[in-house]
Amino acid sequence: MTSHFYKSDFVDLHYYKYGTGEEHMLCFHGFGMHGKQFRELEPELGNKYTFWGFDLFFHKATKLRDQSLDTVKTGLTKKELAGLILDFCKAQNINRFSVIGYSMGTHYATTIAEELPEMINEYIVAAPSSIKPGNIIRFFSRSKFGNKIIEKISLSKDAMVKLLNMFRRARFIDEEGHGILLKEIETHELRFNLYASLTYLRYLTTDEAKLIYALNNHPIRSIFIFGRRDKSYPLSIGKSFLPLIKNAEILNLNEGHEMINKGFAKVLGDLLS
Repeated sequence: MTSHFYKSDFVDLHYYKYGTGEEHMLCFHGFGMHGKQFRELEPELGNKYTFWGFDLFFHKATKLRDQSLDTVKTGLTKKELAGLILDFCKAQNINRFSVIGYSMGTHYATTIAEELPEMINEYIVAAPSSIKPGNIIRFFSRSKFGNKIIEKISLSKDAMVKLLNMFRRARFIDEEGHGILLKEIETHELRFNLYASLTYLRYLTTDEAKLIYALNNHPIRSIFIFGRRDKSYPLSIGKSFLPLIKNAEILNLNEGHEMINKGFAKVLGDLLS
């Protein structure tokens, strides 16, 4: 595995490259993770794919040229993300690729499927929050009132802990989700990154009609992966959406939300080999 930067006019995008295959897969990790999250796939599929694992915005080494609050609040559009990926692929001589996303990363993968379907071989989403992010995410990211609240709360660790405890008691998040988020608010920088991730990516919302059209009218293999013990994004969130996609492959693994592990890699490896 090697570590690199791709520098655009607005971001220094850090990524890891691993695998030696002729096909390419762009990888988009979950919140609080990094570009190595899908490294488990290399033993299973490294001979078939070259993997490009990005550190997403406000994660690890990827930095906006301007990380001011005003820039965060301006947000990232779908066209801007697609343009960044298109320029990256041109620089790497990548003509076609697959995308895989987990949880928050499924918003990236889905945006690319909507905007660049003619370049995609496989669309793979695990714990796909892009289907139904949930009311809390919508409130804090897209509502001006909600976003102002989370901006203020992000300045205080105590306030953030109290908010997460309230969400757990109200069953808006489960114990697993509560534990994950607690780890992500330890420092001011982490709390800022949480706020920034919610705010900067608010335009990466799924256009269901556009995604369905893209998947049904281009030669894209679509794979949706859920965890039977994942209370945040269970299979039921796709009950009205998934039947509209022709030949959608649906897996419901015996996993919780944190499912990217060797078992996941083995299942996907068998499916894609």
